[in-house]
Amino acid sequence: MTRTDARGTIMIADFDFGDVDIERAIVEGAGFELLAAQCKSEDEVIEKGRDVDGLLTQYARVGARAIDAFTRCRVIARYGTGVDTVDVDAATRRGIQVTNAPNEWCAEEVADHAVALWLAAARKICAYDRATRRGVWQWQSGRPIRRLRGQVFGLLSFGAIAQLVAERAAAFGVEVWAHDPFVDESEMRSRQVRPVSFDELVEGADYLVIQAPLTPETHHAFDRATLRRMKPDAILINTGRGPIVEDGALYEALTEGWIAGAALDDLEEEPAKQRDWRPLNPLFGRPDVIVTPHAAYYSEEAVTMVRRIAAEEAVRVLTGQGARSPVNDVTAALFRNPG
Repeated sequence: MTRTDARGTIMIADFDFGDVDIERAIVEGAGFELLAAQCKSEDEVIEKGRDVDGLLTQYARVGARAIDAFTRCRVIARYGTGVDTVDVDAATRRGIQVTNAPNEWCAEEVADHAVALWLAAARKICAYDRATRRGVWQWQSGRPIRRLRGQVFGLLSFGAIAQLVAERAAAFGVEVWAHDPFVDESEMRSRQVRPVSFDELVEGADYLVIQAPLTPETHHAFDRATLRRMKPDAILINTGRGPIVEDGALYEALTEGWIAGAALDDLEEEPAKQRDWRPLNPLFGRPDVIVTPHAAYYSEEAVTMVRRIAAEEAVRVLTGQGARSPVNDVTAALFRNPG
């Protein structure tokens, strides 16, 4: 199919799936041309995507500069649920539909990963593994370890994924607390979860799992001031967005003994968004930190699903069917700018 034969062009701004076969089948099957790029900056998004009709993006930043530079783009489809990498307000002003994938595509995987990080950190699995590989066969190499039953397991957020985490954690005999100003307290109590304030959560949790979205309010919610208020034997687990935790503050908290450990599925710097990233973050040098590469969502089934969702959403919008998972309402903008 040549460019002149196609109904339009859909570009994948960036991807780390190894191929774009799933997307190509959907996009070209609907009569569009597919372009696959690996943009690591907004300038590259502008350079390669200025004249495309639709955009799929995984990590690439699609900010106001890019959106204002687009000449014909009508849809930006995110590979995933969070849309903090897209300037949704700018897209709305231009009448560009932004879509995402509902949490269901990876909810089970993220919940499993959160619990796995918690147990690995609490039971010192990585410390034991490193010690035995060095020839140290002693239970003391993980000391101290506390019994899980009876401890306070805290959740920042009580959305769909956090609820799955709570169900899993409860089986270990912990007392589950949660803070989420957008969820009715009666809903939490009906699930045997104690609703608490943010201050109570920070100061009372023995294990604290962050599963909140990245917003201006949650950005650096765990800074030096917050981390100093946690229990000295507390463990922080982040399966939400990296910038909710200030990396420098966390390093200081661990170095100074304000908290006992951390398990992170993302870093503040988000390595996947950088072209020449190197593991220079000082958190990598700490034995009391576990880091996974923003992989909580991953299973073969989940990745296949999210790729299909993003491609299908772009095609649906461009063929006038409407998005199944719209992030913004472009009706008013389209009314102001018909045609």
